[in-house]
Parts: sequence; structure tokens; C-alpha cells
Amino acid sequence: MTTAMIKSAVLAVLLTATTSVAQEILEDPSGLISATAGKIFDQINTQRAAIVKDPTIAESIVRNDLLPLMDIHYSARLILGREARRASPEQLNTFAVAMNDLLISRYASGLLEFRSKEQIEVLEFKGTINPKATPVKTRVRLDSGGYAQVDYVFRMTDDGWKIFDVVVEGISYIVSFRNQIKQEVSANGLDAVIERLTSGDLDLAG
Repeated sequence: MTTAMIKSAVLAVLLTATTSVAQEILEDPSGLISATAGKIFDQINTQRAAIVKDPTIAESIVRNDLLPLMDIHYSARLILGREARRASPEQLNTFAVAMNDLLISRYASGLLEFRSKEQIEVLEFKGTINPKATPVKTRVRLDSGGYAQVDYVFRMTDDGWKIFDVVVEGISYIVSFRNQIKQEVSANGLDAVIERLTSGDLDLAG
């Protein structure tokens, strides 16, 4: 092999390595939360009078803007744990939609308590970005003068960063609902749990 061929081979290896590293460099998803929260809050403030009469308007706003960021099927699998392996695709999808509807409903009702989007602060990202689980920390200024911490946990998917968990004051949406759902599924079966979730008969704390 000539010197020129060796240099070409080395250059090719270096270029390949550089490309791989570049592909692995990820920007933290903080900007997604800032943009989405601001958009949602602006719409809720604009329509606050109408929302007081019809709270489903707030849910619709949150659904339209937050749902594209949610990885609802991955969240559903984490909540169901081992039961997810035995569930059919149809069961998983129906369960995922029902759980997401519950989260959106509670998220929307919680936003109505705030008067200004300045009450929601996205904290500066610190630490290492993990494509499997990267939290974006926010804090919400309460009327009492204190703060509540709300973290959105993202994972990188083929469609970009997606939220799969929300942690409020250290309490994970996934863990809280999994502990409750596990008991319900063991006692009544997954289909019964899905039916109760869909009908609104199953009240989950958290």
C-alpha cells in the first residue's frame, strides 16, 4: 500500500468517526418545554373567560400543543410493566390514550391556577444528556411565594425528543400510576381497568 493510499484510508476513518460523534451530540430539550409552555399559557390567558365556563377548552389547548411532545405508548408500557408484554397492540393503544387523557386533564386544570407564564421557569440544563432519559427541570412560582418543582423526562426517538414522564415535587407520574394500576390489573384484569379508565370510573391519585 502506498503512502497516499494509507493517508486516504486514515482520512476516511477519521471522517467516519467525526460523523458518528456529531450524530451523537444532542441538544438538551429545554427549548421544547419553553416554547410549548409559553404557547399553551398564552392561549389559556386569551381564552380564560371562556375556559371558566367550559374547562374542556383548556384540555383541547393542552392536547393540541403538548400531545405531539408525548411518547404515550412508551409511557403506557412503563406503567403496565410486565403486563405490557401480555397485552395486545389494541389494548396497549387504548390504555395509552386513556392514561394520556387523564394526564392532560389534570395538567390543564392545574394551569388555570396560574395568572402569568412568568410563574413557570425552565431551569438551566446541567449535567449530561442521556438519550434514554433526560429531565428538563422547571419550577412554578406559587401564590404563597414558594415554588413547586415539575420535571419533564425526555427520551430521544426516531421523531426527536419525546416526554415519557412528568415528575411533580419528586413524585413520578409513571411510578405513581404504575403502583395503582398494578393492583387494579391484578384484581380485575387489564380489559376491566381500560374500561374503567375510559369511562372515568377509575379514580387514580397523583
